[in-house]
Amino acid sequence: MKGHPSRQAPKGENNIECSGSSRRRKESAIWSPGEARRPILEEAPVYYPNDEEFKDPLGYIASIRHNAQKYGICKIIPPASWSPPCPLREKNVWECAKFSTRIQQVDLLQNREPMKKKKTRKRKRRLHSKTGSTRRQPRSLGSESNTHSDSSDDKFGFQSGSDFTFEEFQTFSKDFKELYFRMKDTEVWKPSIEEIEGEYWRIVENPTDEVEVLYGADLETGVFGSGFPLESSSPKSSTLDQYATSGWNLNNLPRLPCSVLCFEENNISGVLVPWLYIGMCFSSFCWHVEDHHLYSLNYMHWGEPKIWYGVPGSHAAALEDAMRKHLPDLFEEQPDLLHELVTQLSPSVLKSEGVPVYRAVQNAGEFVLTFPRAYHSGFNCGFNCAEAVNLGPVDWLEHGLTAVELYSKQCRKTSLSHDKLLIGAASEAIRALWELSAVENINSINLRWRSFCGKDGMLTKAIKGRIEMEEERLKRLLPLVQLQTMDKDFGLKDEQECFSCFYDLHLSAVKCQCSPGQFSCLKHSNLMCSCEPENKTVLVRYNRDELNTLVQALEGKLDAIEQWTSKDPDNFSLNRRQHNSVKQDSERDGFETDPSMKNDSLSGLLREQTHNPKKQCSSCSDDATTSYASNHSSGKKLFGVDLSRGSPSVQQNGTFDSEIDPLSTKVSERTLLYHVDPLKLGSIASGKLWCSKQAIFPIGFRSRVKFFDASSPEITSSYICEILNGGLIGPLFKVSLEECPDTNLVSSSAQKCWEMISHRVFEELATKLNPGRQDLPPLQPDTECINGLGMFGLLSPPIVQSIEALDTNYQCLEYWKNKLKLKDECVTVKGPSGSSESTVDMARSAVMERGQCSGTKVATEEEHANYSSSNTELQLVLRRLLNKADPEELRIMHKILCSGSTSPEWRIAFATLSQEILRKV
Repeated sequence: MKGHPSRQAPKGENNIECSGSSRRRKESAIWSPGEARRPILEEAPVYYPNDEEFKDPLGYIASIRHNAQKYGICKIIPPASWSPPCPLREKNVWECAKFSTRIQQVDLLQNREPMKKKKTRKRKRRLHSKTGSTRRQPRSLGSESNTHSDSSDDKFGFQSGSDFTFEEFQTFSKDFKELYFRMKDTEVWKPSIEEIEGEYWRIVENPTDEVEVLYGADLETGVFGSGFPLESSSPKSSTLDQYATSGWNLNNLPRLPCSVLCFEENNISGVLVPWLYIGMCFSSFCWHVEDHHLYSLNYMHWGEPKIWYGVPGSHAAALEDAMRKHLPDLFEEQPDLLHELVTQLSPSVLKSEGVPVYRAVQNAGEFVLTFPRAYHSGFNCGFNCAEAVNLGPVDWLEHGLTAVELYSKQCRKTSLSHDKLLIGAASEAIRALWELSAVENINSINLRWRSFCGKDGMLTKAIKGRIEMEEERLKRLLPLVQLQTMDKDFGLKDEQECFSCFYDLHLSAVKCQCSPGQFSCLKHSNLMCSCEPENKTVLVRYNRDELNTLVQALEGKLDAIEQWTSKDPDNFSLNRRQHNSVKQDSERDGFETDPSMKNDSLSGLLREQTHNPKKQCSSCSDDATTSYASNHSSGKKLFGVDLSRGSPSVQQNGTFDSEIDPLSTKVSERTLLYHVDPLKLGSIASGKLWCSKQAIFPIGFRSRVKFFDASSPEITSSYICEILNGGLIGPLFKVSLEECPDTNLVSSSAQKCWEMISHRVFEELATKLNPGRQDLPPLQPDTECINGLGMFGLLSPPIVQSIEALDTNYQCLEYWKNKLKLKDECVTVKGPSGSSESTVDMARSAVMERGQCSGTKVATEEEHANYSSSNTELQLVLRRLLNKADPEELRIMHKILCSGSTSPEWRIAFATLSQEILRKV
């Protein structure tokens, strides 16, 4: 079977049969220890993170980057506690699952003739039946040899081999190695790593035999399965969950917070989805860099060692020059030879050309990290299994920009939209700055994003560099061509590329009237057609002012931060890009059992509110239930538009056709009763911004309400309403779709939040009802039927009562003053002097006095005088009160009065008195 050396076997040599095949091969290649060509190299650094350091993969990689990147590669040995189970070792996979292989002609990796000069003689090898066809390679690269299975005759490549199970390939690999190194006659001796390495480079540099091996490379874990446990498939075990959710699990690593690859929506195989590599002795991964010059991380699940060679990214060009110098015929025939990943060159030769090369030996349970644009290669010493994926920390951005510019020169297709990742990272960083300054949401992720910002931050520099490049290219075209803002969805689903160099067109593109479906980058607009510049248009995603705002926001200017985030409310999401790990706070129709909610009286109120949603305010007779839309029993009417009657026509003025549009119906006839589910009450905050005359705004308040879905208005969805701490600007009201937390709006007004959602719903409805109509003015919903405070539940009597109970010290003065004012007309009693005095006046005076104690001026002197009593009246009232007290109570009262109005005792007494007054009102 393929994979064995192909020389004629000496007389009497045993034949080997590969499991699963009836074909037999005779072996002839033999180890030549006296001709070993092992290169003498400096070892790459090895790092040993402790348990605490190991918790944060990107943080740890950042901590070693400054030193380790000088070597191009390094090895990371996990702490002893790291021992992930490997699902591939399970019997049903080990014995049954088959993977494909490639034939590697090791003796031709360096010393081979160009295909056009190749002699007509064929290599002496027997072909094997192929159970599968040649595998098509994705555009992305893995961290080992991502070689192409190209069976064409015009270039050298790796052909498809047979399929194996792990069990079969282990037997095959063992037999090959034992026979090659003549280990059959001994039970003790086996070649050392150094001896295998010396023999490998002898075969590559000075071959005397034809040696072929097999390699199970670039196996897609999304199809075949990963060597790490997956969260979705793991049983409920704390041990398995630990590894299924770990950042070092290569299925999770690319999209960790603060990784730029978070902003790539597609699961690109080999980049964001790991690949597996099943090796045998001498199977190789040839010199290459990662796609887009990304980092890569390789983990060996089991097996014999893998030997790595790395060249730092600073010497990438020197390696390329050395390769061209020593393999001129191959490069003349195939200038992009290094992209094919089928060519080795001895590290000894590279060293002789002044290229630094470092070596690492990877054992089972160890990671190897490669840095941006670091060339690396290597081979396996025997049967093993490794898994690899790419990662993109923020420091990669400058290398990624170099890569796409290089790809443009080479007219090479890209795998990622670098600009989309760059803008996504910048927006996320600005969101973090906003949270830190406005919401005071201090956490490790926000702090790390902030570390990339500032005038000298690496993210700020990356954005500045890209903008300067873009502006320089625009100057060459303007003012001859027109400038136009591109549609917001341009290139987001099907990434647009330059027709000439395949440059990504996320930020800008040039189009011409003569070819509407064709676009070019700013560099190649003159090649697109022969039309005059006046016929061409430059589409830009952001204008100059917006890009300046972006830079200023990254530099930390608060007004710019607010301006950029207001452009796209989705940037306010507090759980952005955590969709795989976000857990809902409650069931869809239940509520959170927050400690503040665990009391019988509140539970009763909630039950009462749920079963009796229509309540009347205790302060007035107004109905506290808010109406916001028309939703008749069929559930098919929205803002007066009957969805069940098909698509109504829309007149040019933007209103629905009256024949089928009931928009003229009165609002009262288009109402829908609703109720709000409270999830968390939150806590009372002091300050006039934290309440209004109508409601109190507790920090951390959360509720759930159903409303028409912003993207599918024909259905209703649950929205989560939250009150956040906006610092100096007071409360911030946030509304998000429960099933999609990234879809959210934040405003300083609850009303504004729900008006914006109302507009979104109505615009989406108009789009669905009028597909393809671009000439219509925007439709406007009837926002008068939206009550933002009501949608939050802040007008619901049971919730109001629960929130009021939190304000034991009556900090929300404006709210209480208004409530007392409403009560004033309802309750009066006779004062001690026989005059008519409102009991509420006494409470109002207490609230006023409370405001003065806290340093807040709540009434004018004239207002205060209206509520004062004469000394005689005051004495009478106090004597009637004190006659009921015993000596101990009188002593305590005396102590409180002597302590002064700034003492804790005074404040407690005042608060208690205020509560009693209001309780008896």
